[in-house]
Amino acid sequence: MAAMLLKSLHTLESLDEPTAKWSVPLSDGNHVIEFEHGTATGRRLVKVDGEKIIYRDWMFHLVGDEVFTFNDNKFVIRIDPIQGLKYSYSLWVNGKPYKSFVRSQSKILETWLANVRNEEYRIVLDKQTQNVWVNGQQTETENEFTDDGAEILFTVGDLPASIRTHSSGQKNIGITYSLCIDEIEIGKETLLEEDADM
Repeated sequence: MAAMLLKSLHTLESLDEPTAKWSVPLSDGNHVIEFEHGTATGRRLVKVDGEKIIYRDWMFHLVGDEVFTFNDNKFVIRIDPIQGLKYSYSLWVNGKPYKSFVRSQSKILETWLANVRNEEYRIVLDKQTQNVWVNGQQTETENEFTDDGAEILFTVGDLPASIRTHSSGQKNIGITYSLCIDEIEIGKETLLEEDADM
């Protein structure tokens, strides 16, 4: 009888969509965090890029935090009660609320999407460490100084690539970054829209 009740509660809670979903920009790319919260069974399921990270069933406390780490980053999903027996869900990354974290990432990461010989590449520069990531893998680089700044040299596929840095000459803008692959300049990708939080 209890097994049938459990099965019917799980069936009732089966959702086509997760309860909450966030896209988190990290150095190695954007990662999708999905959270499912069963308010009848207390079930909690956390997925990162479709892979189960946490699965708990029969949680008697329906509110509270779900804490996990991914790629050396600490994530906290907060479950808070709101009026009408409903719940709100918020994501914190490395101690910052989701939107603040995304804003700070947009200040330290430069991102480009490039199509090279019919293959898609996502190139990310971490401005704090000067590390370059190509399709989620940190790549080896060489640094050279130029007359008006510096260049970070690496390859994309088998083509030469460089990220050129130089001063914009404007205090409020600071240093600008441009990516060239085989001497062709690539446009930047916007990390996320401001209202992407659920």
